[in-house]
Amino acid sequence: MKKYDILTPLGLVVGCAIIIFGVITSGGIENFFSLLNIPSFFIVLGGVLAGLFVSFRINELKKVGTIAKQAFRTQNFEPEPYVDLFVTFANKARKEGLLSLEAEMENVEDRFLKKGILLAVDGVETDTIEEILNLEVDALEERHRKGRSIFEKAAEYAPAWGMIGTLIGLVLMLKNMDDPSLLGPNMAVALLTTLYGSLLANLVFQPLAAKLSLQTEQEIFLRQCVIEGVIGVQTGQNPGMVEERLSAFLSTEERLNRKKNKWEKGGQGVKEIEI
Repeated sequence: MKKYDILTPLGLVVGCAIIIFGVITSGGIENFFSLLNIPSFFIVLGGVLAGLFVSFRINELKKVGTIAKQAFRTQNFEPEPYVDLFVTFANKARKEGLLSLEAEMENVEDRFLKKGILLAVDGVETDTIEEILNLEVDALEERHRKGRSIFEKAAEYAPAWGMIGTLIGLVLMLKNMDDPSLLGPNMAVALLTTLYGSLLANLVFQPLAAKLSLQTEQEIFLRQCVIEGVIGVQTGQNPGMVEERLSAFLSTEERLNRKKNKWEKGGQGVKEIEI
């Protein structure tokens, strides 16, 4: 189940707060308001949008909101519960046969895991199961890459459009050099577009793309664990061997904790969990 990820909005708020704090402490609240310039902001934002319109299709851009929401949500990608789950499946399959796992799938929410087990129950060969599941992993990675690329492109375009806005401001400033007292303020306004472009790229677009990339990596890693578990159950491996194989996906600390728990239980093995 996905939950709200507090770190994403917290990072955005902290980034903005640091900038505001630095500006205000350097010269008061007046300096902060001097950084606000609506035309400069719209040059950068409008330019980024224009670049995205050229780079992507309308169907892809419609999904931006849905994709962005994923960066504000978190999901448990820890493999340890899956190790216990597959040990349970291996026990049940050896005692009652693979067909006994079909009824258990009604209570499993992970559609990828469910598909793998049902393929095994249907008697599909091991190589075919592995090929089908790996194709799903490749397709998932490609879908996520396409969605993430929108934010990556926006991060590339924002600084460039910031520079374009600065050049526009400099041209307008040079055309009005009759009054030297206006050169300083006009130059400051011209540079604001570069500031906005850099902020949008490094505080919004690139961090969101990085968060989405991390989530994709974690999900793929977990699905590889599921594939190994499904193959282990399908080939009739004993629960101890299944646990040993899937322990490769655990951190050193998690492995030590599991060994410690088994030792405390008298070496009786992993306790079966209810599905």
